[in-house]
Amino acid sequence: MPEKTPPPKTIDAYIATFPVSVQFLLEELRDTIKQVALEAGETISYQIPTFTLKGNLVHFAGFKNHIGFYPTPSAIKAFKSDLAGFEWAKGSIKFPIDKPLPLDLVRKMVAFRVKENMEIAEAKNK
Repeated sequence: MPEKTPPPKTIDAYIATFPVSVQFLLEELRDTIKQVALEAGETISYQIPTFTLKGNLVHFAGFKNHIGFYPTPSAIKAFKSDLAGFEWAKGSIKFPIDKPLPLDLVRKMVAFRVKENMEIAEAKNK
């Protein structure tokens, strides 16, 4: 039986497992998230890239035909009207790899999640 490759331990290692064209999209998404969530940490959670700020903020992942973006169900609900043209579910969105990423939408969703996480953390501290 062939030995299974261990999952990547860093976002850089995760991105490096994809073809160059997909690496570009993943890096573009990562950079956009970092621009909005300046204080967020980066980790691998659920074996995919994850940004954290007072808890999980957003996740993303590469697939054969799309980039998965996981901004939580609350962000999906808040931006539901902006998701026309994308396949989405309760907590996930699929961005086709053959089209430009909707970076303005990603920025808005990440900003929403930063505000949401900060408000939740503040409420817990009271």
